[in-house]
Amino acid sequence: MTIDPLRDALEARPFKPFRLKLGDGTKVAVSHPECVAFHPKSHRTVIVALPDGGFKAIGFVLVTALHVGNGAKRRRK
Repeated sequence: MTIDPLRDALEARPFKPFRLKLGDGTKVAVSHPECVAFHPKSHRTVIVALPDGGFKAIGFVLVTALHVGNGAKRRRK
């Protein structure tokens, strides 16, 4: 996957939350466009802020898919 779909998802208006799926099956949620930063020296590494206050540095070659949500909140049963 190229980095272009990520840039498109971050620039979409209105923004829709999305998930990055990595090669090992891990999914990383992106709830706001400001939660993603590009490494200043490498455009192949992205840094994603996590809900717990931490962050995850991801080599973009490990990203296999980008799943965009529909913007609707999940219902609780």
